[in-house]
Amino acid sequence: MFVMLLYFLENQWRQDLKPTVAIVGKPNVGKSTFFNKVSGKRISIVQDVPGVTRDRILADAEWCGYNFNLIDTGGLEPASEDQMHQHIKRQAELAIATADVIIFFTDIKQGITASDYDIAEMLRTVNKPVVLAVNKLDVYNPELLYEFYQLGFSEPFGISAEQSLGLGDILDKIVSYFPKIESEDDYKDYIKIAVVGKPNAGKSSLVNRILGEERVIVSDIAGTTRDSIDTPVTINGVNYVIIDTAGLRRKRSVDSSVETISAILAMKAIERADVVLIMMDASEKEISEQDIRIAGYVHEEAKPSLIVMNKWDIVEKDSFTIEKYKKDLDEKLKFMSYYQSIFLSAKTGLRTSKLLEEVKKVYDNSRRRVSTGVLNEIISSAIAAVEPPVSAGRKLKIFYATQTQIAPPVFVFFVNDYKLMHFSYERYLENCIRNALDYSGTPIKIQQKNKTKEV
Repeated sequence: MFVMLLYFLENQWRQDLKPTVAIVGKPNVGKSTFFNKVSGKRISIVQDVPGVTRDRILADAEWCGYNFNLIDTGGLEPASEDQMHQHIKRQAELAIATADVIIFFTDIKQGITASDYDIAEMLRTVNKPVVLAVNKLDVYNPELLYEFYQLGFSEPFGISAEQSLGLGDILDKIVSYFPKIESEDDYKDYIKIAVVGKPNAGKSSLVNRILGEERVIVSDIAGTTRDSIDTPVTINGVNYVIIDTAGLRRKRSVDSSVETISAILAMKAIERADVVLIMMDASEKEISEQDIRIAGYVHEEAKPSLIVMNKWDIVEKDSFTIEKYKKDLDEKLKFMSYYQSIFLSAKTGLRTSKLLEEVKKVYDNSRRRVSTGVLNEIISSAIAAVEPPVSAGRKLKIFYATQTQIAPPVFVFFVNDYKLMHFSYERYLENCIRNALDYSGTPIKIQQKNKTKEV
């Protein structure tokens, strides 16, 4: 099964934004301590007890200008038949399969154990760089590292994650395997569109309709698409990359490791997209929890999006049908009130000609930049209509605001005390900005800074 996972990943086109590094090893060798030190966040629980980390934990990390994903995994006991150890093994295998570089953690105090040999044997089947870390070497002595050459990897790195000793050397080795920092995106002048949704929502049919030919498999069998498939295309003088993804099931419904990896790749497709098409099956009559969950993930990633209600051709309709669906969307997508929707049929082509036009609008909205002068006129009018809140006798004062970022648009408000900004007033200001400027289809972010110090 593990070899099949690797074959699957090595033979699909990966375009991740950042390299991924997985930390593996037996229990209680200091993996989570290293993870916390390098990521700069205390995410993994660190205890002197084997088996504390059971699932994969992901964080962003940076070293010498290289940004990468760092994955912590549970302690591996490959030979154990215990159900929990088998679960940990499957999670670690997924981390290894999605990684570009693997750090194999061992422990100088425990020495080489049978589990180390088992893990080494497993990693030798992986056609990926493996960096051997020998942890808990509080006083550096190269002679203590000699026995670890028996594991069959290159030079072992003696480190102390707890004391931050030797971390620079091992990180230098890890990033040496990363691609050289050149052009960050092969599709710099393309609008990248990720098509996501539940299985059998019509994603591949829509992609084929956009492309005008059958580039991806279309089937009534849920789960036909396993990879994230990238297809560049130019339509009406605009360059696009259409990314078809695997259907995202509820977590408890994912019953195969390959499908789990497909879900990971779909999530990564969302991360690198400029616009996300959230496909929903209108023939199901009502929006499901999984539809909302997928929309929520896109919202959390702050990605511009379109809700695509597909299979509109087979919905029984009257003059109130579309309003009924929109009312349901308004209710269930309260957290992304900025959403835009389109009702179409990928199969018949109904309204599909308008889809890319709507994509371009949402894309442009996410990159709209407003001058500081215009923004402050909007905010002044908002303050005049509804005064800022007062707390404990102190009133919020907004001195001025400016836009600092696009895609998504980020607005920074300089205030006397950011703690006085109630979330309801922040939402009111956002609505005022949206009423004055077209940011439909894209999230916007509001940040506050005290005039003398940053929040």
